[in-house]
Amino acid sequence: MPMVNYIWVGMTIIGIIFGIANGTMDEVNKAIFKGAADAVTLCIGLISILVFWLGMMKIAEESGLLEKLSSFFRPVVKWLFPEVPVRHPAMGYILSNIIANMFGLGNAATPLGIKAMEQLKELNGGKDYASRSMVTFLAINTSSITLIPTTVIAIRMNYHSASPTEIVVPTLIATIISAICGILIDRYFYYRRSRKG
Repeated sequence: MPMVNYIWVGMTIIGIIFGIANGTMDEVNKAIFKGAADAVTLCIGLISILVFWLGMMKIAEESGLLEKLSSFFRPVVKWLFPEVPVRHPAMGYILSNIIANMFGLGNAATPLGIKAMEQLKELNGGKDYASRSMVTFLAINTSSITLIPTTVIAIRMNYHSASPTEIVVPTLIATIISAICGILIDRYFYYRRSRKG
């Protein structure tokens, strides 16, 4: 069982024990059912905006725009992942993951990221420890530049924000900084390890 599951189970048990000890079990039950209802409402609200942007991604793919974007980013990605052959499937998954993250499509980017990691593990000979490319990909995927924070906009719209898209510029600035920092830190530790080796 992944560690995060233990954390969630632990938090749930602690909450229930605390509720019983304080005689507030009714409030705990109400919070559980309210949280479940809010989660369903939020998911339904997200579906429309995610379907829209996934449709836009499909149009971009069919029109060749996605391929052009991939070609545009290929030299940068090749520089970031020198160990990955240009025509290897891992490169395609990495590029697709980056583009999906740029449009804030975390749900679409996740399976692409998993496939990229699987391909990178194959390139690493199936070893149990991460290769340089796997570490770099994780750093970039975690701190990726986001042009349109689709999911955040959908959440803000769902909660009736007066200006749901005002998050775009701050998100762009923050993710550019995080991406640059992620790449610099990755490169720093890589070159430091190379010198020691």
